[in-house]
Amino acid sequence: MLFVDTPKVKESQVSFTDFKLNKQLLDAIADAGLEHPTEIQEKAIPQIMAGHDIFGIAPTGTGKTAAFILPILMKLRYPQGEHARVLILGPTRELISQVADEARKFAKNTGLRIVELYGGIGPKTQIENIQAGVDIIVATPGRFLDIYSRGDMVVKGIKTLILDEADKMMDMGFMPQIRQILEVIPTKRQNLLFSATIPQKVEKLSEEFLEFPLKVQVALTQTTAITVSQEKYLTPNLKTKINLLLHLLTGNDDFERAIVFVKKRGHADAVFKYLERKHLGDVRVIHANKGQNTRMNNIEAFKAGGIRVLVATDVMARGIDVLDVSHVINFDVPLIYEDYIHRIGRTGRAFKSGISITFVTPAEEYHFDRIEKLIKQKVPLAHIPKGVEIVRTPKAEEQEMLREIDEQNRRENPEFKGAFHEKKERKFSKSKSSKSKRNPKRK
Repeated sequence: MLFVDTPKVKESQVSFTDFKLNKQLLDAIADAGLEHPTEIQEKAIPQIMAGHDIFGIAPTGTGKTAAFILPILMKLRYPQGEHARVLILGPTRELISQVADEARKFAKNTGLRIVELYGGIGPKTQIENIQAGVDIIVATPGRFLDIYSRGDMVVKGIKTLILDEADKMMDMGFMPQIRQILEVIPTKRQNLLFSATIPQKVEKLSEEFLEFPLKVQVALTQTTAITVSQEKYLTPNLKTKINLLLHLLTGNDDFERAIVFVKKRGHADAVFKYLERKHLGDVRVIHANKGQNTRMNNIEAFKAGGIRVLVATDVMARGIDVLDVSHVINFDVPLIYEDYIHRIGRTGRAFKSGISITFVTPAEEYHFDRIEKLIKQKVPLAHIPKGVEIVRTPKAEEQEMLREIDEQNRRENPEFKGAFHEKKERKFSKSKSSKSKRNPKRK
């Protein structure tokens, strides 16, 4: 694999006109308020326009989508034929809509036809849009294969394949569907793979379908955006987390627009209902069990500024593209450590500053320590404000955390017996000693 790592050029020295984009695209870029390319755009756009296969690595919020959309639109130029020439695959419905919206924003002066395909709704309208004529398909792998298997889509004209958020697609188990898609689309094509992190599974995927790729990398894959300020609170239990969250959101104008990330749907609903009862303004929740229309409406309302707090699970961590998110609050520590990078990447986007706050229980310290190793930095510790009630941990929750900590210790040391085991040993020893005292002559 070849590496493209050109020296970082200051924004004032490079403009989009240097890429020899046509007037239609330059006008759309200007209308979008963009003046200078980001680093990933600066490095990737010329190489994609030159026809190279690309392995692009960049943290979230660095303009990755435009880095592949702009050169693809330049290569297509105008509508042609009835069948798709470009296929973009992504892991979630929210991400598909985000990429499609970005493509339409830049393609508005070209007439190019963009169709998005995802599940959660019936395929009838999507099939009609395809059959009306399409240049670019943006799809989740499952829905693409569903419509293809019906015979309602022609793929022989596809000349470019883009895998966006490849690491998340691997985490979500899309590899079998991706392999199926690779078997049905033309083998002679340009391939682009973009990812925020680069785990071994993504490396293997890149070797499988990229041909002599250029690796375009703007930063270490396991780093967080420099525009995001991070801090953590050590919280003893769930109830104290709730109290701290309420304290931070109550009467604090700095929290203009916040996303609260939790790891379970049940937690998301519980946190949402609690905050809604506290009358903190309009609060919404999105997770995989919510209907497609509800999820999209909530995201659009959040983008428009009508919602102050959005509670979300990790499936949403890469499908929310809002420039003015002031805070990300990790109510739970993610168990897939790379998801921490994607969560906090929802703030500090497009060179704007943002704040990430993480609540860490004793059972979550193990995981957060590994997140800090992953991002190669220690997150500063903040102290719980005096006005927050620190609740005593209920017995059941305490025992559950102790079991988790035991399991974590066993991972590090297979010979570790566990706190509960040691407790039983102590009881047994005490009982034996007492018995001996009662029967000093007994052997």
